Amino acid sequence: MHRIGFLLSDGFQIMALAAQSVFEYANVVVGESFYALENFSIPGGEIRSSLGMAVGTRSLRGRIDIDTWIVAGVNDPLSSPAEDKTLRFLRKASERARRIAGICTGGFVLAEAGLLAQRHATTHWAYAREMQKRFPDIRVEEDRIYIIDGPIWTSAGMTAGLDLALAMVETDLDPAVARSVAHKLVMQQRRSGGQSQHSEMLDLAPKSDRIQNALNYARNNLRQSLTVQELAESVHLSPRQFSRVFTLETGQPPAKAIEKLRIEAARLMIEQSRHPLDVIAKETGFRDRRHMREAFMRELHLPPQAIRRNARGAVSP
Repeated sequence: MHRIGFLLSDGFQIMALAAQSVFEYANVVVGESFYALENFSIPGGEIRSSLGMAVGTRSLRGRIDIDTWIVAGVNDPLSSPAEDKTLRFLRKASERARRIAGICTGGFVLAEAGLLAQRHATTHWAYAREMQKRFPDIRVEEDRIYIIDGPIWTSAGMTAGLDLALAMVETDLDPAVARSVAHKLVMQQRRSGGQSQHSEMLDLAPKSDRIQNALNYARNNLRQSLTVQELAESVHLSPRQFSRVFTLETGQPPAKAIEKLRIEAARLMIEQSRHPLDVIAKETGFRDRRHMREAFMRELHLPPQAIRRNARGAVSP
């Protein structure tokens, strides 16, 4: 049995506990209690989340045999530094546990404990640069979903904790088990650690259903040329009216937005598949591999080959 301890502090972000469902369903898939989970805190007893919900915890006193420690983040790590007792505990735990993880801003607690020194790490994009500023000996990669550097794991924002937990299941059990768990949890996809935290669809955020429908149409038909006239017809507008409304709602012209959607789709394929770059360029609507590279360099400042290398584990267990 693999014992997992979730380390909570007052004001912890409740979404961190969602990762527990990944281990619960891993037990369901394998048909046995492979994982045993328990919540801990320095004082023990009830600990309140940032939402005010009380969660029962076990104190850290006495002998505790835990294979994996997972530290929950808080909404604002800059105004809620970890207690000295927590930091001392984690330093000792790092000598005995198989691995220690920080979900979202839980990475700041690991940093304060000195566990991220000279390691690659990530955290929520809103605090990544501050982590790098405060802890210059950490190699912060602010655009990664999660990072594994030896026995230390860190993830981006809260939903990325699910991806981190799935990666643990894959490491402990089998990729097929992790896929089955993701399916049972109705996760749209299992994101690789090298995947970007950034989402073009979220950034565009149109105000009307009509422009949202045009973007959905584009995303589902990236292999096509996707002219302004075609997009306008898909939502029953004239090309001139469509361009005006699209730019007004998204802050950029249709052609630029579509290129960003192509780049995002191509990046996902590069990170998650072994398809040749020529095939990926064709499937995402670029003229050819060279055209795709030019778009990547213009927008991401990295060629597709570098993104594939990063996704395949510049940092791995």
